[in-house]
Amino acid sequence: MTAAQTSVPPGLDLHPLMLRLVKETGAAVLAPDTFDAWSQQAGLAMVVFAEDAERFKETLDMAVVVPELHLAAGRAFRVGLLPPAASRALAPRYGFARWPAFVMLRDGRYLGAVDGIRDWDVYLAELQRLMAAEPSRAPTVGIPVLAAGQSAEPHCH
Repeated sequence: MTAAQTSVPPGLDLHPLMLRLVKETGAAVLAPDTFDAWSQQAGLAMVVFAEDAERFKETLDMAVVVPELHLAAGRAFRVGLLPPAASRALAPRYGFARWPAFVMLRDGRYLGAVDGIRDWDVYLAELQRLMAAEPSRAPTVGIPVLAAGQSAEPHCH
Protein backbone atom coordinates (compact mmCIF):
# COMPACT_ATOMS: atom_id res chain seq x y z
CA MET A 1 0.00 0.00 0.00
CA THR A 2 1.20 3.45 -0.70
CA ALA A 3 1.16 6.23 1.85
CA ALA A 4 -1.49 8.00 -0.22
CA GLN A 5 -3.83 5.01 0.15
CA THR A 6 -3.50 4.89 3.93
CA SER A 7 -3.55 8.62 4.61
CA VAL A 8 -6.67 10.28 5.94
CA PRO A 9 -8.22 12.68 3.41
CA PRO A 10 -8.00 16.36 4.41
CA GLY A 11 -11.03 17.55 6.33
CA LEU A 12 -12.03 14.04 7.47
CA ASP A 13 -12.05 13.87 11.26
CA LEU A 14 -11.64 10.26 12.39
CA HIS A 15 -11.88 9.10 15.99
CA PRO A 16 -8.45 8.17 17.45
CA LEU A 17 -9.43 4.46 17.49
CA MET A 18 -10.28 4.64 13.79
CA LEU A 19 -6.92 6.28 13.16
CA ARG A 20 -5.31 3.39 15.06
CA LEU A 21 -7.17 0.91 12.84
CA VAL A 22 -5.81 2.69 9.75
CA LYS A 23 -2.27 2.73 11.11
CA GLU A 24 -2.17 -0.86 12.38
CA THR A 25 -3.77 -2.48 9.33
CA GLY A 26 -2.54 -0.13 6.61
CA ALA A 27 -6.21 0.44 5.80
CA ALA A 28 -7.22 2.57 2.87
CA VAL A 29 -9.71 5.27 3.89
CA LEU A 30 -12.33 5.01 1.19
CA ALA A 31 -15.03 7.24 -0.25
CA PRO A 32 -17.87 6.36 -2.62
CA ASP A 33 -15.77 7.55 -5.58
CA THR A 34 -12.70 5.46 -4.62
CA PHE A 35 -14.46 2.35 -3.34
CA ASP A 36 -15.01 0.46 -6.62
CA ALA A 37 -11.41 0.72 -7.82
CA TRP A 38 -10.06 -0.31 -4.41
CA SER A 39 -12.53 -3.14 -3.84
CA GLN A 40 -11.95 -4.73 -7.24
CA GLN A 41 -8.23 -5.24 -6.73
CA ALA A 42 -7.05 -8.86 -6.65
CA GLY A 43 -7.05 -10.78 -3.40
CA LEU A 44 -8.94 -10.86 -0.13
CA ALA A 45 -10.26 -7.62 1.34
CA MET A 46 -12.18 -6.58 4.43
CA VAL A 47 -14.30 -3.45 4.15
CA VAL A 48 -15.15 -1.89 7.50
CA PHE A 49 -18.44 0.01 7.53
CA ALA A 50 -18.13 2.53 10.37
CA GLU A 51 -20.94 4.65 11.72
CA ASP A 52 -21.00 7.72 13.91
CA ALA A 53 -19.53 6.57 17.24
CA GLU A 54 -21.81 8.96 19.12
CA ARG A 55 -24.89 7.22 17.71
CA PHE A 56 -23.47 3.68 17.46
CA LYS A 57 -21.03 3.13 20.33
CA GLU A 58 -20.17 -0.33 19.00
CA THR A 59 -18.34 1.32 16.11
CA LEU A 60 -15.40 1.90 18.43
CA ASP A 61 -15.45 -1.78 19.42
CA MET A 62 -15.11 -2.67 15.74
CA ALA A 63 -12.17 -0.27 15.48
CA VAL A 64 -10.39 -2.36 18.13
CA VAL A 65 -11.48 -5.78 16.82
CA VAL A 66 -10.47 -5.34 13.17
CA PRO A 67 -6.72 -4.90 13.78
CA GLU A 68 -6.80 -7.99 15.99
CA LEU A 69 -8.63 -10.00 13.31
CA HIS A 70 -6.15 -8.77 10.72
CA LEU A 71 -3.28 -9.94 12.88
CA ALA A 72 -4.95 -13.27 13.77
CA ALA A 73 -5.39 -14.01 10.05
CA GLY A 74 -1.72 -13.34 9.38
CA ARG A 75 -2.56 -10.13 7.51
CA ALA A 76 -4.00 -12.32 4.74
CA PHE A 77 -6.35 -9.56 3.57
CA ARG A 78 -6.17 -5.84 2.97
CA VAL A 79 -8.44 -3.50 4.90
CA GLY A 80 -10.55 -0.61 3.71
CA LEU A 81 -12.34 1.78 6.04
CA LEU A 82 -15.53 3.53 5.03
CA PRO A 83 -16.17 6.50 7.34
CA PRO A 84 -19.82 7.14 8.33
CA ALA A 85 -21.05 9.12 5.31
CA ALA A 86 -19.39 6.72 2.85
CA SER A 87 -20.69 3.74 4.85
CA ARG A 88 -24.25 4.97 4.66
CA ALA A 89 -23.92 5.57 0.92
CA LEU A 90 -22.53 2.09 0.17
CA ALA A 91 -24.23 -0.12 2.78
CA PRO A 92 -27.31 -0.83 0.61
CA ARG A 93 -25.05 -2.76 -1.81
CA TYR A 94 -24.46 -5.40 0.87
CA GLY A 95 -27.76 -5.57 2.76
CA PHE A 96 -26.42 -6.02 6.29
CA ALA A 97 -28.84 -5.22 9.10
CA ARG A 98 -26.78 -3.76 11.95
CA TRP A 99 -23.95 -1.30 12.50
CA PRO A 100 -21.02 -1.56 12.55
CA ALA A 101 -20.22 -4.24 10.01
CA PHE A 102 -17.48 -5.62 7.85
CA VAL A 103 -17.78 -7.19 4.42
CA MET A 104 -15.29 -9.64 2.99
CA LEU A 105 -14.49 -9.60 -0.73
CA ARG A 106 -12.23 -11.64 -2.99
CA ASP A 107 -11.20 -10.02 -6.25
CA GLY A 108 -14.03 -7.55 -5.72
CA ARG A 109 -16.65 -10.28 -5.31
CA TYR A 110 -18.81 -10.66 -2.22
CA LEU A 111 -17.95 -13.42 0.27
CA GLY A 112 -20.15 -12.35 3.18
CA ALA A 113 -20.59 -9.92 6.03
CA VAL A 114 -20.53 -9.80 9.80
CA ASP A 115 -22.71 -7.11 11.31
CA GLY A 116 -22.98 -5.93 14.88
CA ILE A 117 -20.63 -6.83 17.70
CA ARG A 118 -19.93 -10.51 18.37
CA ASP A 119 -17.90 -12.63 20.76
CA TRP A 120 -14.25 -13.07 19.78
CA ASP A 121 -14.71 -16.78 18.99
CA VAL A 122 -17.58 -15.94 16.66
CA TYR A 123 -15.47 -13.33 14.86
CA LEU A 124 -12.64 -15.81 14.35
CA ALA A 125 -14.95 -18.56 13.08
CA GLU A 126 -16.83 -16.19 10.76
CA LEU A 127 -13.61 -14.72 9.41
CA GLN A 128 -12.21 -18.19 8.61
CA ARG A 129 -15.51 -19.20 6.99
CA LEU A 130 -15.66 -16.04 4.88
CA MET A 131 -12.02 -16.26 3.80
CA ALA A 132 -12.71 -19.80 2.48
CA ALA A 133 -16.14 -18.99 0.98
CA GLU A 134 -17.01 -18.97 -2.68
CA PRO A 135 -18.12 -15.59 -4.01
CA SER A 136 -21.86 -15.05 -4.18
CA ARG A 137 -24.40 -12.35 -4.86
CA ALA A 138 -24.60 -9.82 -2.04
CA PRO A 139 -27.95 -9.79 -0.24
CA THR A 140 -28.74 -6.22 -1.18
CA VAL A 141 -31.66 -4.38 0.32
CA GLY A 142 -34.71 -5.68 -1.53
CA ILE A 143 -36.19 -3.10 -3.84
CA PRO A 144 -38.75 -4.43 -6.30
CA VAL A 145 -37.94 -3.90 -9.94
CA LEU A 146 -40.95 -3.04 -12.06
CA ALA A 147 -41.41 -2.76 -15.78
CA ALA A 148 -42.47 0.65 -17.05
CA GLY A 149 -46.17 1.09 -16.35
CA GLN A 150 -46.36 -1.97 -14.08
CA SER A 151 -48.33 -1.53 -10.86
CA ALA A 152 -46.53 -1.90 -7.53
CA GLU A 153 -49.71 -3.40 -6.05
CA PRO A 154 -49.43 -7.07 -5.17
CA HIS A 155 -51.48 -9.32 -7.38
CA CYS A 156 -51.82 -12.92 -8.32
CA HIS A 157 -50.37 -14.18 -11.61
